[in-house]
Amino acid sequence: MILICAAQFVLQLDFSIVNVALPTIQRELGMAPAQLQWIVTGYALTFGSLLLAGGRLADLLGRRRLLAAGLVVFGVASLGCGLAQWPVMLIIARVVQGAAGAMVSPAALSLLTTANPEGPARNRALAIWQATTAAGATAGIVAGGLLTQYLGWRAVFLVNPPLIAVMLALVPRLPASSPAGGSRIDVRGALLVTAAIAALIFGLSSGQQHGFTAPVTIAALVAAVLLAVAFVRTEQKAPAPMLPMAIFAAPTRRAAVAAMLMIGAVLAGYVYFVSLYLQRVQGFSPVQTGLALVPSTVTVVLTSTLGTRRLLTRLSIKHVLLAGLICMAAGQLWLAQISAGSGYLAAVLPGLLLTALGIGLALPTASIAITSGVQGRDQGLAGALFTTSQQTGAAVGLAVLATAAAARTAHASGSLTAGYRLSFLIATGIAVLAAALVAIQLRSRPCQEELTRQQAAGDAIPPPAAEAQLRKC
Repeated sequence: MILICAAQFVLQLDFSIVNVALPTIQRELGMAPAQLQWIVTGYALTFGSLLLAGGRLADLLGRRRLLAAGLVVFGVASLGCGLAQWPVMLIIARVVQGAAGAMVSPAALSLLTTANPEGPARNRALAIWQATTAAGATAGIVAGGLLTQYLGWRAVFLVNPPLIAVMLALVPRLPASSPAGGSRIDVRGALLVTAAIAALIFGLSSGQQHGFTAPVTIAALVAAVLLAVAFVRTEQKAPAPMLPMAIFAAPTRRAAVAAMLMIGAVLAGYVYFVSLYLQRVQGFSPVQTGLALVPSTVTVVLTSTLGTRRLLTRLSIKHVLLAGLICMAAGQLWLAQISAGSGYLAAVLPGLLLTALGIGLALPTASIAITSGVQGRDQGLAGALFTTSQQTGAAVGLAVLATAAAARTAHASGSLTAGYRLSFLIATGIAVLAAALVAIQLRSRPCQEELTRQQAAGDAIPPPAAEAQLRKC
């Protein structure tokens, strides 16, 4: 448990730690603004687009094996980033880092779910996993400021190899998983879905930089749609599809995946815009900004580890997920009231805490809904589906929110606060939409009908199992 969560912590740490160091990197390496953007975009592009392929490879080749391989590549790429002498070298190393992360994350999550049976044990494990994710993201902001200020920007990358070395020494203690026998890799499907997600992320990133009417942006987004359609058609005909469409048969899983897309959008947007507001409007330093986000992280950690798993023993997935989404909407609505003269304690902190409370409830619950009922041989894919939904939602949501905020700022005579307020208001609508979707999709009737069908077919379903299945709806 410690090793798997440590791997996730390092991934999240590295995703956020570099943001604080970007101005220093640009100055010391003489990077153009377009090149600087690719330090972040390059990592996100390969990480987000390769997650589904990484999850399937974990199932087919062995989860412990893929985790170890991913950690090795991640450590080497981190060393390359820290020793980079030219902008191109740094960007290439970041791209490789993202690809390695796409190997590590689904393998680690599937090891966690297969080692813990469905029920309280898995709920507890996934709650700790989500708490680790939140802690890594915020720790990255604080550590990035401290390391950059006192040791230089290279330290934000060179901190990884020693941590990776310790984890690799402990990998043999993880349970070994046998590769799925009789299965082969759906190369065509893997290429199509990877290319589709990569085109989407690239198109959205290009839209933020050059505008959504730019030819390169339009071409990338059109390509993403065409590739996605080709992927779905290919998977319907493939004898051994990379993403079996049957995995979406359960209404609980469909609703959870859709909710995760929207949760990812809200999560990425609120951290991004709160950080900008504190630094550009309130005059906080990077380290102060990181410390200002610590209460949010503590709330997520405590809610995930102490509250959510206990609530799930008394309430259904639907009710806990709805409670989380409503809290997120309330937090975003509170943040939408900020002004240029607002104080942190009155205007920002309550919104942060409400949003964090919702995240602590929603993320573990959604992960349980997506991975529950999935056969062991597909747990890597289920874990990748959860992470991919979050990453894709973050990319789409941040692009939409940033574009809306920029347009509002321009219309309001350069008022940054006006743009940030609009972004939080849109995020409120996204959270409300997700809550409405969960309320409509997650109903007990489909579960009751499925139980009736199985009983009519002669399937033996003990009463406790039937009750547990109904409670999941």
